[in-house]
Amino acid sequence: MYQASLKQLKSLLLVAQHESVSRAAEALHVTQPAVSLQLRLLEEAAGTPLTRKTGRNIQLTAAGEVLAGFAERIIALWEEAADEVAALKGIISGTLRIGAVTTAEYILPPMLVKFTTERPDVRIKLKVGNRNEIVSMLAKHEIDLAIMGTPPRELRTNAASFARHPMAFVASANHPLMAKRHLKLPDLMDANLLVRERGSGTRTTVERLFKEAGHALRMGSELSSNEAIKRMVVAGLGVAFLSIHTCTLEFEAGLIKMLPMAENPVEADWYVMHLADTAIPLVAAAFQEFVIENGQEEVRRQLAAFNKDIAKLRRSRKAG
Repeated sequence: MYQASLKQLKSLLLVAQHESVSRAAEALHVTQPAVSLQLRLLEEAAGTPLTRKTGRNIQLTAAGEVLAGFAERIIALWEEAADEVAALKGIISGTLRIGAVTTAEYILPPMLVKFTTERPDVRIKLKVGNRNEIVSMLAKHEIDLAIMGTPPRELRTNAASFARHPMAFVASANHPLMAKRHLKLPDLMDANLLVRERGSGTRTTVERLFKEAGHALRMGSELSSNEAIKRMVVAGLGVAFLSIHTCTLEFEAGLIKMLPMAENPVEADWYVMHLADTAIPLVAAAFQEFVIENGQEEVRRQLAAFNKDIAKLRRSRKAG
């Protein structure tokens, strides 16, 4: 095994990922015979077959699976070593592996753009999913950092809040409830309340609001995407409880407005976190610090139009 090279290990990993030598060659920007040669040399070093043909695809043998697991760790360590050496020269580089809940994908890209513009040697690997998916990725070390509304209880994490953000009950601009004043939670019972799937941050918050007020939550429809909820709200098919980040464009266009309720808006925290007792790469630590320092300002910038609506609503409440 001493003859194995990083090029051979990368070839094995990409063949395993794509189940194809030709697609692995495309990913490596080399010819198919070049990848086949690297695999053959690696098999000779290992002294056993590492792949087998299954129909049109190529799969790893048991020995290939074992070696691929170690190859992934070896390559990650080598990349980490390169990043550490670059850091000694004042260069932040490497792959930023970060996961975010779907609601956070609205605030994260501008910060990633600014961070990488100032650090051109950084590459981004962004995963977006629901809360359970992001927690699972963090637990499996598939990502180094996670951004979500509440740190998971099932994992030990080092979490830091970096911004306050508003969530609110919203409806289309011409929804009948918009014409009323001083709405209460019971007024939404028959309004086809649109909610996210169980476990999402907004779903957990709206359930808590109804529970604390002593009302049963009567859901109209459960949807797994903010975009689907927004489309139904704009069409006048119900009201929703959403993070305002998800509908800033609709607010600016006047398609969605905040319902005139004392409960609106509800503020919550955004957290950036990583597994406790786990050393994170320098690039992840640098981005975590960047988010903590710049997150709140980015939230204010994105919500400028919404804040104008808040001020107008508060003035109307005082006048009423």
